[in-house]
Amino acid sequence: MKKRWLIATAAVAAVFAAGAAFAQAATVSGEVRRVDKEGGKVTLKHDGISEMKLSAMTMVFRVSDPAMLDRMKAGEKVRVDVSKIDGQYTITAVK
Repeated sequence: MKKRWLIATAAVAAVFAAGAAFAQAATVSGEVRRVDKEGGKVTLKHDGISEMKLSAMTMVFRVSDPAMLDRMKAGEKVRVDVSKIDGQYTITAVK
C-alpha cells in the first residue's frame, strides 16, 4: 500500500513538472507607459503576442526581478521576454 502511494505521488509530481516546462513564453516589443517600482509592475503598450493569443494593447505586467524597473522609463521603446507565471503575465528579461 505504501509503495503504491509513493508511485502515485511521484506520478503526480511528474505531471506538474511537465506542465511547468510547457509554460507560455514570448519576446515582444513595446513602449513603456508607466513604471510602478513599489508595485513591481510596468505598463507596456505592446505589439501582439501570438504565442499567448494577445492582441496589441496596453497592459500591466509584473516583473520577475524588481531591478529591471530601474532600467525602464516612460516613453522608452523596449524588447522584453514575457512568460505567464502563476496565471500572471510577467516580464522575465529586458533586452
